Amino acid sequence: MIVTRRNLLGSAAIGAGLITSPAVLRAQAPKVLRISHQFPGGTLESGDARDRICRRFGHELEKRTGGSLTVQVYPGSSLVKTLAQFSAVRKGAVDLSLVPLSYAGGELPEANIALMPALVTNYDQAARWRTAPVGERLAKTLNDKGVMIVTWVWQSGAVASRVHPILVPSDVKGVKIRGGGREMDLVLQASGAIVSTMPSSEMYIGMQTGALEAAVSASTSLISFRLDELTKNLTAGRGRSFWFILEPLIISKATFEALTPEQQRAVQEIGQELEAFSFAAAKADDEEITKIYAARGAKIHELTADHIQTWREAARDTAWKDFAGKNASCAELLRLAEQVQ
Repeated sequence: MIVTRRNLLGSAAIGAGLITSPAVLRAQAPKVLRISHQFPGGTLESGDARDRICRRFGHELEKRTGGSLTVQVYPGSSLVKTLAQFSAVRKGAVDLSLVPLSYAGGELPEANIALMPALVTNYDQAARWRTAPVGERLAKTLNDKGVMIVTWVWQSGAVASRVHPILVPSDVKGVKIRGGGREMDLVLQASGAIVSTMPSSEMYIGMQTGALEAAVSASTSLISFRLDELTKNLTAGRGRSFWFILEPLIISKATFEALTPEQQRAVQEIGQELEAFSFAAAKADDEEITKIYAARGAKIHELTADHIQTWREAARDTAWKDFAGKNASCAELLRLAEQVQ
C-alpha cells in the first residue's frame, strides 16, 4: 500500500473523530432542569397540587422535547430555603420554582400585588390577569429582573382558627395570626391583630406551640400542612375570598434563553396548558378542605359578599395605599389591577 499525504490526513481525521466522539455524546445528553418549591412532595396523580403541577410540567416537557430536557423536582425546600427561592431563580442558581410571589416583596416591591387583600376575590377574575394589562405589566417587571412566568397559578385562601371564627377584620383583634404577606399583614395589624410573618411551611408548629391562634393561607396549604388537627373554626375560601395569592411556576431568564427555540416553545406551551389544571385543582381543594376539617370536628363558615366588601374597605386605606405609595410602578400595577373585575 502506498501511503500518501491524503491517506495520512484521512486517517488523522478519523482518529480525531474517535477521540472527540465522547464529547459529542455528552453534548447530546439530556439537559436537566431543577424545580424547587416549599410544599410537600407527591406524585403525578396525588399530593399537593403545586407539586403535581411541577411534576406534570416535567413529565410533559420530557415527552415533547424527545428527552432532550428532563426535570428534577425538589419539594419541601430541600434544594433551596423557602424564602430564598425567588432570588435563586432570579440569579440563575435554580432553573425553576413554584413560589408564592409575595415572598419576593422584599427585593421586588411590585411582587406584593400577588397577595393584595380583597383585590382579587374569585377565580374568574384571577384567570383574566394573564392577558390583561396588569398581567402583561407584572410579567415585564419580573422579566426585567431575570424571571419569567411559565404558569399562572392562583389559590384561594381560607382561615384556620383555634379560637373564634374569622369573617371580618374586626374578628382578628387581639388574635395571633399569620397573614402570608406584607400587605395582608398591614390590614391585620390595623385591625388589632398580633401578626406573625412565618411562611406557610411553619404554620403547623406555630399553631401547635401557641405562637399562632389563626392562619390565613391557600386551601391547598391548609390541607398539606395538616392544620385540620389543630383547628376549631374554618373560614372557607370556596367561590370567593378576600385572600387570593398568585403562586406561579417561574423560570430563570438565563435558563430559558439557553434553551433551543423548540425547547423554549415547549416550555411556554406546556406552562400555559397547565393553567387549566391549576385552577381545577385549586377549586377542588377549596371543596376538599371543608370535608377534611369538618371530619375533624371544625365548624365551617362561609364568606359572604358583605364580608369581602368589609375587607376591601379596610384594605383600601391600608394595604392598597401603602403599595401604591412605594413607587410609580406599584401605583400603575394597582391601577391596572382594579380594572380587572
